[in-house]
Amino acid sequence: MAPPARGLLLLAVLLAHTLCALGGKNYYDVLQVSKGASEEQIKRAYRKLALKYHPDKNQGNEEANKRFAEINNAYEVLSDSEKRKIYDRYGEEGLKQHGDGGGRGPGMNIQDIFDSFFGNGPGEEEEAIIKGDDVVVELDATLEDLYMGGTLKVWREKNVIKPAPGKRRCNCRNEVYHRQIAPGMFQQMTELICEQCPNVKFEREGYFVNVDIEKGMQDGREVLFYEDGEPKIDGEAGDLKFRIRTAPHDSFKREGNDLHTTMTISLVDALVGFGKTIKHLDGHLLEIGTKGITKPKEVRKYKGEGMPLHLSTKKGELYIMFEVLFPKSLTDDQKTKIKAVLS
Repeated sequence: MAPPARGLLLLAVLLAHTLCALGGKNYYDVLQVSKGASEEQIKRAYRKLALKYHPDKNQGNEEANKRFAEINNAYEVLSDSEKRKIYDRYGEEGLKQHGDGGGRGPGMNIQDIFDSFFGNGPGEEEEAIIKGDDVVVELDATLEDLYMGGTLKVWREKNVIKPAPGKRRCNCRNEVYHRQIAPGMFQQMTELICEQCPNVKFEREGYFVNVDIEKGMQDGREVLFYEDGEPKIDGEAGDLKFRIRTAPHDSFKREGNDLHTTMTISLVDALVGFGKTIKHLDGHLLEIGTKGITKPKEVRKYKGEGMPLHLSTKKGELYIMFEVLFPKSLTDDQKTKIKAVLS
């Protein structure tokens, strides 16, 4: 292939990778790990997410099944060192160029990946490990993001373990031995044994974290980033948890899966009927109106116009309370005419 042709091919691959990065879902974000995550971190993240979204636990839930497929697809790529190198450099398009199809290979299916990881059952409990502190961050999400789904870019600072001059005592343990203190007499003793390891220090570093807000998430639900909390020397880092909290909204108030809002109408509209539209959270226009009489503080329900239920295609209800705006004053002529009409 001539040099210009090779250059054009490289440009095409890089352009495809850029488009993929803009439009596709990042595999690291799917597994909720950082790009520099170790194989063990990727395995643990997959284990927890796959168990959470497995179809057996979410029967009939299309959103959960879709998420389960994304998790397995991401794990198949990131758990393979060669595929991961290609993905890191060229994205999904690069995997397709190498014949990997951006995910599962020929003859493989999601259950095969799950079974090969867990064996015959859903997995055993992980052994206890020394971990650093978890970091919990209260994250305000807009009603628009909670209604449609979205991604929040959050700045994160944390301690990072770096090499330092000198040696340190590590992996310390108490060893038991017996010392003879007289013929036929022994005393049990303990001794602290420590190894010598390279010294380390903490340095503060910052970076952005992309937090996926799923449609219908409730207050208090957590988005977990495994081992992205505080580090632990000679152990594993804690987890980073973003705890979702609904931010106040100018027009709507959320109560569970329902939305509440208030509409002000004139006294004439309240008596003779009206037709209006309100702009919903995703921009669609909802027609509101009646030909009858509307009482002050009256509440009407609009089915299926509330918040989406998390990991479901269903939605809650929208409740609108009507405030009637009375005139501040009336002329004698107006009073006479109103009396004539209402009597």
